Amino acid sequence: MVTVMRREPGRREMDFLIVRHRRNRWREYWHPAVQLFTSVGMTQPILVFDSGVGGLSVLAPIRQLLPGIGIVYAADNAGFPYGTKTEAEIASRVPALLGRLVERYRPQLVVIACNTASTIALAHVRAALDVPVVGTVPAIKPAAERSRSRVIGVLGTAATVRQPYVDRLSAEFASDCLVLRHGSAALVTLAEARLAGETVTAADVAPELAGLLDQPGGDRMDMVVLACTHFPLLAAELAAAAPRPLGFVDGGPGIARRVAYLLGTDAGSWTAPPGVVVFTRHDRHVDALAPALAGYGLTERALL
Repeated sequence: MVTVMRREPGRREMDFLIVRHRRNRWREYWHPAVQLFTSVGMTQPILVFDSGVGGLSVLAPIRQLLPGIGIVYAADNAGFPYGTKTEAEIASRVPALLGRLVERYRPQLVVIACNTASTIALAHVRAALDVPVVGTVPAIKPAAERSRSRVIGVLGTAATVRQPYVDRLSAEFASDCLVLRHGSAALVTLAEARLAGETVTAADVAPELAGLLDQPGGDRMDMVVLACTHFPLLAAELAAAAPRPLGFVDGGPGIARRVAYLLGTDAGSWTAPPGVVVFTRHDRHVDALAPALAGYGLTERALL
């Protein structure tokens, strides 16, 4: 619970907060982003979380549906990449970080814009937080609905494609399909590089797509699920690398519709404040990302 207790000289009352934890321990903090959102009337932003910039592929359709919503985008670049970590590491790291972020920014809703974090830690996060949490899951259902050949591919991180959750989605929504899987860490790195201004070509991503196409039945695959939020950032390169027309689907639009439903029809009627991007570590890559982040409306930077 967040309660305004008193005002210090030079600080507005809404800027100085006393935060009570569940164990009734109190801690003071002041953060300018609190003033940033309250000063324009949007008292609670939404928090979009990922290990890096992949969540921008989810933020974009949210912005389209809710152009006036306040955004805090958090990138756990100190823990990047999640796709090569163990389940235990992710299950312990993600809830702890989101707890700190929710404490600081008081969002009305949290979006875990990371397939790996969602498939492993979503239940832990929902148990730990008192705000609605929207996860990201592989878009196997829409891929199966659109497939004519009944062969679909799931392209994600190694940590995502091996999850039992993917088995359950496949059994429920694609039981009559051959579901191929391939885990790629390289595409995550390439997406980060592209957003930092480096050139990424179809030739760079082709070996990762071949990880699906070269499997038995890959010659009949007609739909590819981009089961990592980084991968839609390389959609043009992946399409160019395909030896034949393929359909690519991701969960971004569906997540945006879910967020809009939970927030209500008037949630986008505000005048949006500048978006805040929060990193868990500062390095040269963070500086290189600044122009691309500004293109998504994220012009204020903070460190957790």
